Amino acid sequence: MTHVPGEQGDRETRPAGDPAGTESSVMGGRGTRVQRLRARALTATTAVACRLPEGPLLAAADSIGELWYRATPDRAAMARANLARVCAWLAAEGRGTARARRAASDPRALESLVRAAYRHLARYYVESLRAGALTEAYVTQRLDVITPATVAASFAEPRGVIYIGGHLGPVEILAWVGGHRRKPPVVGVMETVDDPELQAWIARTRAGTGIDLVGLHQARRRLREAIDEGGAALLVVDRDISGGGTPVPLFGHPAPLPTGAAILAAETGARVFWEAVVRAPDGRYRGWMREVPVPAEGRLRARVLAFLDQTARLIEESVAQSPEQWWAVFHPIWPDLAPAAGAADDEPPGADVRPDADVRPDGPGPGASAGPGGAP
Repeated sequence: MTHVPGEQGDRETRPAGDPAGTESSVMGGRGTRVQRLRARALTATTAVACRLPEGPLLAAADSIGELWYRATPDRAAMARANLARVCAWLAAEGRGTARARRAASDPRALESLVRAAYRHLARYYVESLRAGALTEAYVTQRLDVITPATVAASFAEPRGVIYIGGHLGPVEILAWVGGHRRKPPVVGVMETVDDPELQAWIARTRAGTGIDLVGLHQARRRLREAIDEGGAALLVVDRDISGGGTPVPLFGHPAPLPTGAAILAAETGARVFWEAVVRAPDGRYRGWMREVPVPAEGRLRARVLAFLDQTARLIEESVAQSPEQWWAVFHPIWPDLAPAAGAADDEPPGADVRPDADVRPDGPGPGASAGPGGAP
């Protein structure tokens, strides 16, 4: 196991407070007075969070997670059902952690896992607030890379690449590494929220990671431009947000996965790398990459299905490392487990607005979903 490489090449790093046009590319207009006041409060909170020691903030996040668990029984029920399915599959396959396998048959162990998932979700929000405080020294000292050769190959690839990942662990670390270690431009897609002031705040907090955020309507052009220019496109692929995904077996049951990355890879011929990071018990981070083979022959639908099947296997491998850090479990993953009223899929504004949010490669248009559609 080695530390993440420290070299950044000649990349110019933007300061955290300088979105370099990102804000205007993902939003427009001016918010209401209440929205402006809320954004100012968030800005002040972010500034304070970036200056406070990390330890007390994470302890506070754990406490908030426990309160959140008690206050949201519908969300807890969704996480419980999803984690039960994951743990049952891991136990049957003899994979994953002992804690996860025990949760397959012990209700108390399962409930402990649900509560841990809440704590990790609260930590994610703290890490998002502190994204501007990430530095080269912090990442180099705290991140252990399990697959250094694959990581080095992805950064050295002269052609454009596609990075895919999931709602797992400290995604701000992934964003920072991609934005600072890969040749620019590194482009991610930002889902639009109905609050321009909140959208601007999200853009500002993400700017320090080095990712160029674009809105859904610009996604097709900007993602392909990034690949054509030898940069990178970032996409999240572990949850079907739009409702237009293609079902593939995931932890033993069919789950719809977004097809955007598969189609983009098929159309551009770019190399694809799965990336994941989880928090370690000692306060460090463990990260790895796997190259995802992209079928070069056959009909597009068959190639997409093959890609999605490989993606599902990578999701299983990564989640097995720490199921409680897969915060997708708070939302519908499998249709047969989805709540009838969809209450558990509600989330605070911006909760799923990430630098690598998934998007349909051809972008939204008349009658088209803003998210990934089914394979043709």
